[in-house]
Amino acid sequence: MASLVPAVTQDSYSSKGPTAIVFMNMGGPATIPEVGPFLSRLFADADLIPLGAFQSYLGPLISRRRTPKIEKQYGAIGGGSPIFRYSMYQSVQTCAILDSMSPETAPHRPYIAFRYAHPLTENTYRNLLEDGFGKRGRAVAFTQYPQYSCSTTGSSLNELWKWRMRLEGRNPEGGGIKWSVIDRWPVHPGLVEAFAKNIEAQLEKYPEEKRKDVVLLFSAHSLPMSVVNRGDTYPAEVAATVYAVMQRLSFSNTYRLCWQSQVGPSAWLGAQTQDTVIEYVKKGHKDIILVPIAFTSDHIETLYELDMEVIHEAKKKGGEGVTRAESLNASEIFIEALADLAYEHLRSGEACSKQMGLRCQGCKSERCREQKAFFQNQNHQNTFATA
Repeated sequence: MASLVPAVTQDSYSSKGPTAIVFMNMGGPATIPEVGPFLSRLFADADLIPLGAFQSYLGPLISRRRTPKIEKQYGAIGGGSPIFRYSMYQSVQTCAILDSMSPETAPHRPYIAFRYAHPLTENTYRNLLEDGFGKRGRAVAFTQYPQYSCSTTGSSLNELWKWRMRLEGRNPEGGGIKWSVIDRWPVHPGLVEAFAKNIEAQLEKYPEEKRKDVVLLFSAHSLPMSVVNRGDTYPAEVAATVYAVMQRLSFSNTYRLCWQSQVGPSAWLGAQTQDTVIEYVKKGHKDIILVPIAFTSDHIETLYELDMEVIHEAKKKGGEGVTRAESLNASEIFIEALADLAYEHLRSGEACSKQMGLRCQGCKSERCREQKAFFQNQNHQNTFATA
């Protein structure tokens, strides 16, 4: 995205600012013509959808075949994904709060780096360099996936590292951008509170005598079992979020975690969300709240898959009480949580979490190894602590 304020260099405003806060996410096509290129990038990413030795052949083939169907889905939700709009709002508001919380690292400048849609990581990296951050400027890669997966945050960091090597090299003249990473935050109190508030608000829409019997069905994007069996931490971290939210709710309702958005014939993590809803309706549980627990804003998986497919199908089967909790979107509690995460990260002086340095048991990726080594090495170079 274009810079929001005039170009600056490190130390021109304060002893440790300015600071770029780079929101990383999957992204989504903003218009119907962008659907094809979006899918092409998505199916080319072996971190997200591993297709083996035939990735370069099968990826384009699958994306071309799926494009007409996905175009219709985006048409049904208004002609494009709202994820950029929400990401912009969240990032701008987060930086505004940070300017007050941490004046010594101000100004905090918002950037968006999407993996498969504009603004792409490459373009954002170029913008950072144009804005002067290549002269030892500080930048925080802030994943907008609360739960870490090699397929999501890992893929975004691989892409970020790739463009670091291409645009700056290993030892750039002038010092280069000094990166740190917020790589996971599955049980942050503010995240938990934001989810809990949205669930409570949705429960209030049910008759009082029915509320205690409403089933809470937490839904997260699934993963191929090949990724899970490799040792990916995502299932455990999603489950940790669910449990923390239920603790905050004092376990007021029965609940389950299920998985959505399976693609292709290979085995994916289950049980699938749509199957789960239908089975519970058949068993007489006709009041269900779907909670998108791994998404930080609305997009195709909530607005179409959950709202127009899962809930619509459930109502046809008699599940008139199947609804969805609102996504985090513009939640003030959630945005305050984002600011708190960034503030604590800046104060810590750490370049990434300890957990990020531990590779999956079955990882064979050299790119993953080098990327993790790069960000861990920033710990020995940065002096970001503000406390």
